[in-house]
Amino acid sequence: MTSAEKQGPLSVYRLLPSMREFQLLHFDHSPVELMRWQLGGSVGEPPTDFHAEWGGDPRWPRSEFPNGDPSCPLLSGRIVDALGDELAAAGRLVRIDIDGGGIVGGDYFLHIVERVVDCFDEQRSSSPDQLGRIKESVFRPDALPVELAAFRFPQFPTAVCWNGWMVERLRGLLGEQLESRLVWSEDSELSPHPAPWGF
Repeated sequence: MTSAEKQGPLSVYRLLPSMREFQLLHFDHSPVELMRWQLGGSVGEPPTDFHAEWGGDPRWPRSEFPNGDPSCPLLSGRIVDALGDELAAAGRLVRIDIDGGGIVGGDYFLHIVERVVDCFDEQRSSSPDQLGRIKESVFRPDALPVELAAFRFPQFPTAVCWNGWMVERLRGLLGEQLESRLVWSEDSELSPHPAPWGF
């Protein structure tokens, strides 16, 4: 991201698929190893073998952001073709296996966000709940990795955070397929979502 591309205040989001009528992808147990890798400090190579199947009414269109697990963002091949360079700066894109075999309707990729950045302000944020989720997050603007599309932070390593400039690009491509929850902004007039990491 260049300075010309950055617009508005620094902001951090969680992304989810829209609750509208779209088919979504549901993982089997394969993301468990990814979460262990994330919780273990992201040391060594992350797992790369992931399996999912479509759920929802088969008459509905398939979402291009089809999973809401904050540790496992999924993106369609179209989105990866459009934004792959920016996404790759934050981590690798791994093609997933859908329905245990050939992929129908195009490739889908799991974005394994490898960049973990110590930019969280623990003193001004709320304590994590029993699942590690943080209701009220504050980030240090001087340490925020604004050049990255997405990042993780040590205090909640299974949560992928998205910088506002990338969220705007994804909104432009995905429209009503995407829900974005504001986690934090340097603009005090913007109100974060009351439960950004909830279901």
